[in-house]
Amino acid sequence: MRTLIEVGHAELSVRRQCVLLGLPRSTLYYQPAVESAENLTLMRLIDEQYTAQPSYGSRRMTIWLRREHGHEVNRKRVQRLMGRMGLEAIYPKPRLSVPGRGHRVFPYLLRGVKIERCDQVWSADITYIPLPGGFMYLAAIIDWYSRYVLAWRLSNTLEGSFCVDLLDEALRRGRPEIFNTDQGVQFTAEAFTRRLQAAEVAVSMDGRGRCLDNVFVERLWRSVKYEDVYIRGYETVLELEQGLKRYFRFYNEARFHQSLAYQTPAAVYRGARAG
Repeated sequence: MRTLIEVGHAELSVRRQCVLLGLPRSTLYYQPAVESAENLTLMRLIDEQYTAQPSYGSRRMTIWLRREHGHEVNRKRVQRLMGRMGLEAIYPKPRLSVPGRGHRVFPYLLRGVKIERCDQVWSADITYIPLPGGFMYLAAIIDWYSRYVLAWRLSNTLEGSFCVDLLDEALRRGRPEIFNTDQGVQFTAEAFTRRLQAAEVAVSMDGRGRCLDNVFVERLWRSVKYEDVYIRGYETVLELEQGLKRYFRFYNEARFHQSLAYQTPAAVYRGARAG
């Protein structure tokens, strides 16, 4: 795809072609994070099983890989791969980050709070996305009330800068009353929390082991993977970027949600803001 962009339209600069395609130029230069081919196969299987059964730890996952897929793999290897992917049993979400030393952890503000309007609570999270030659991380910000995806980003590392860029994009759309995340280093970093405080947004962070704090984002990840990523089988980062752009447009604008009385997230979010 990159060759087609650079050679097929040599009269246009790469920057101009990316603008016309609606893609960030950095996507062209992203290379997925890598592992051996065998480990990537195992990681894809682990990702699919974990998405369906988040209670699976390394012990159960090892048994499942052996019995269901015939992989002679030991638990230590499965533990390493799950750690690389950021997966932890019981806690029904990818633990793609850990608290950073010296970073401030904010209190949890949503205990007993009824979610009853748009821009009341936004939330951010990160998930693992498999590719044939490696993998990427996907982060998104969602409005809890409408399920509207305000912004999303791909990265081949878990460095926090891409989460700050994600937040900046979302804040250009509006401002929530409360922003909720886990205690990962990307979200406890001063650069991230300072952005929220400057926008006069209350920062809320999940307590350890709180399984349902980010349930809306978890449901989003299941939808993204089962309805798009696993089906499409994207080959490159650029294909993945284009495919996710298409999917999130569908998710926001055309996917009816039973919990929203069969309205779309965009209809609920824009309708509430217009009112």
